[in-house]
Amino acid sequence: MSAAVKRIRPKDPPPPEYAFGYLDPPRSGNEINGLGERQWRPATAVFHNAGSAQLDWQALDDFFGLINPWRVVRHVVANAWQLRKRDGPVARRRVEADPADTSERIKDAARGFGADLVGIAPVGPDAIFAGRAPPHATAICIGLSMNQEKMAHVPHATAAEEVMRAYRQIARVALRLARYVRGLGWPARAYGNPNSTDILHIPLAIAAGLGQLGKHGSMISKEHGSNFRLAAVLTDLPLAFDEPVDIAVDDLCLGCRRCVLDCPPDAIFNEKQWVRGEKRWYVDFDKCIPYFVKTHGCAICIEVCPWSRPGQGPKLVEKLMAKRSQR
Repeated sequence: MSAAVKRIRPKDPPPPEYAFGYLDPPRSGNEINGLGERQWRPATAVFHNAGSAQLDWQALDDFFGLINPWRVVRHVVANAWQLRKRDGPVARRRVEADPADTSERIKDAARGFGADLVGIAPVGPDAIFAGRAPPHATAICIGLSMNQEKMAHVPHATAAEEVMRAYRQIARVALRLARYVRGLGWPARAYGNPNSTDILHIPLAIAAGLGQLGKHGSMISKEHGSNFRLAAVLTDLPLAFDEPVDIAVDDLCLGCRRCVLDCPPDAIFNEKQWVRGEKRWYVDFDKCIPYFVKTHGCAICIEVCPWSRPGQGPKLVEKLMAKRSQR
């Protein structure tokens, strides 16, 4: 494996200077996201519109879609086309079984379809956008790792293409899994497009035990660091829930500044922030999103993260847990 994959550093990232902007700037995305708020409320959609209503930052989202190269867009288009089958007919005969046994069966099926990570959680209020109503109460969360040789090219188009390829592939897994669940006689809907959803994937994946939230605002798993993408299947099939995991992410993130230093627009807070009633890691939306758009999705922070180096996660967990026990 190349040295670039072992320790990724962004190659010639463009400066945070933009040839585009708003004539009339929209309301701050940080304000919409609830930065600084001590009271809980559901999340509000701000970018990647899932409904018909125009979002405050809709123009920049539309511009993002227009400037992406075709090799990226083709995966977006293909994914949208395949997700027309996210719902489907349900078998008349309903399979009834012990939820724990059924959960293992579902996880085996998900892995067989190509998922690298899988966990199950209830769809809680923190995972639903304001004004949305998911059709089912249980989430089967799945993750798919990305090709790190290609992700080493962040923040350029080669990495952007790999991100959208991964979304297209994990959506295909979700579609197959939803079809499998419907074959058991239970309704199921596949969620595999980050631009079109009424749920927040990260809170669900954390509840399902796939990993923890990192300083860079993305998921960190023991197996793949942040080098993976998420999808989900929502269903009413009775399943046993997984529990959130503690893999000592905060033990490292509290002292590590790798993503903070490597973020060109300086969008990553070094300390946790109050966001809608919870103190957690947060990324400055107003600084991040223009650079995200300029660089076809950026992803510098998740690739420079020490957790994302191949094979590093399990070693980090063991080392950090040992230090914690000594304290």
